[in-house]
Amino acid sequence: MRPDEHSGRTLAYLGDAVWSLKAREYLIDRGYGTGRQLQSKTIKLVSAKAQAKVYDTLHEEGWFTEQEEEIFRRGRNDNAGSVPNHTDVLTYRRSTGIEAVIGWLRLEGNDARIDELFMRATEITGVI
Repeated sequence: MRPDEHSGRTLAYLGDAVWSLKAREYLIDRGYGTGRQLQSKTIKLVSAKAQAKVYDTLHEEGWFTEQEEEIFRRGRNDNAGSVPNHTDVLTYRRSTGIEAVIGWLRLEGNDARIDELFMRATEITGVI
């Protein structure tokens, strides 16, 4: 699969799955074994608000490459259709943008960069 052949929404769809799996593996590896613990900690990493916060923080630091920022804009600007009731449109779009970056990195085979992003996300969200 060539990453440049996919829409921002498609990249975000893949990125959402990659990020969710990464969060679950990370938490289980650290001994969070009950359903309640896993669910609450997972939400702190995968919610639209958390992802938007991670993006905003790293964007301000200049952490993303120029190409990653372009992919972010592609995901953010792609028409998402409906937005969940529990978040506002701008937060949801930023979340979709960072998920597109994650999906793109996965298709590029750049799992090391996903790992870097994920570890920064655990610091930013306080889920360490």
